[in-house]
Amino acid sequence: MKQLKTLICVPTYNERENLPLLVEAVFAEVPHVEILVIDDNSPDGTGQLADEIASKNPKVHVLHRAGKQGLGRAYIAGFQWALERDYELIFEMDCDFSHQPRFLPEFLKKAEKYDLVLGSRYIPGGGTQDWDWRRRAISKGGNTYARMILGLPFKDLTGGYKCFHRKVLEALPLQEILSNGYVFQIELTWRTVLAGFSVGEVPIQFPDRTRGESKMDSRIVREAVVNVWKLRLGKAQMARPRS
Repeated sequence: MKQLKTLICVPTYNERENLPLLVEAVFAEVPHVEILVIDDNSPDGTGQLADEIASKNPKVHVLHRAGKQGLGRAYIAGFQWALERDYELIFEMDCDFSHQPRFLPEFLKKAEKYDLVLGSRYIPGGGTQDWDWRRRAISKGGNTYARMILGLPFKDLTGGYKCFHRKVLEALPLQEILSNGYVFQIELTWRTVLAGFSVGEVPIQFPDRTRGESKMDSRIVREAVVNVWKLRLGKAQMARPRS
């Protein structure tokens, strides 16, 4: 399969320490890709640093937003930016190295067969590192909860390391996706399945971040508990046929 034009969307908020290291690591693994940094006016100057990196590397782009509006809104903005251009594969990727660049080649290989590829911590070869038992329990419990309610077979519905073919994002009603936290990732996969696209998983190892602060909080978990049911009960309204 020929190399498809690929964009990696990386939302940032106070990721000044991580960003230059991540950019270097991504290009070491997959030199042909491009990166879009989506910065929510980070107080630590991440956006300005991103501009400096982009001025030296034409494969790095920056999308500035006025303030912190949540991870879901950042990804939607990134998707729309990508769809306005000629990218064929569009990734979601965190900046904190919990999504390790070394797995990018496996995503690209899997994307030769599937329309959406999920990075999975919970299939053979995947796992988490440096998590305490509470975090593991919340993550595994959340995935089991979502799988049971939505009837989906995939082992990791809540992960945010993903690769979409352009045609998937073109078919999804991006403006109708209102989830903005933990459940945002579940909703994207749910809508992809309802639209008739194929979904595959690749194993990833997911370490805890070593720099910066986690964006996870109890409000995001509560949102997921309620909104998974909203997805299930709104199934008929949310289904969109592929063109």
